[in-house]
Amino acid sequence: MREAIAEARVAEAHGDVPIGAVVVSVPPDGEPTIIGRGRNERELTEDPTAHAEVLALREAATHGGSWRVLDAVLYVTLEPCAMCAGAIVLSRIPHVVYGCADPKAGACGSVLDITADPRLNHRPRVEGGVLREPCADLLRSFFAARRGARASS
Repeated sequence: MREAIAEARVAEAHGDVPIGAVVVSVPPDGEPTIIGRGRNERELTEDPTAHAEVLALREAATHGGSWRVLDAVLYVTLEPCAMCAGAIVLSRIPHVVYGCADPKAGACGSVLDITADPRLNHRPRVEGGVLREPCADLLRSFFAARRGARASS
């Protein structure tokens, strides 16, 4: 999760909401290795789909040579939204770990629970609250600074 937080700081440095993600390969008989990194790049690229999770999953799929991201864990600083939860299900990644919940748009249990929907053919294990406070602090300080900048304009 600390690597995902580092990615979130990169997003913040270029003006995007500080959300970061990493995909860690966890082979049954090998060393865990980061195979995908992503950070929010919506503002940077003017792409509404440039969420941290999507970018990390794309890199992981390229690394593995398949759209299926198996034997891996996705770590992300904020609970994934509906789009990202859909990408998680479609990638077949088996395990998702997020930092803080998103009570406005979270789709792993807060607002929706796409990742646990029994109608879908894949349901990853989801854990929330890992390094919750550092993840939440990044978001709080980012939005407080934005509100402060608007108030002084």
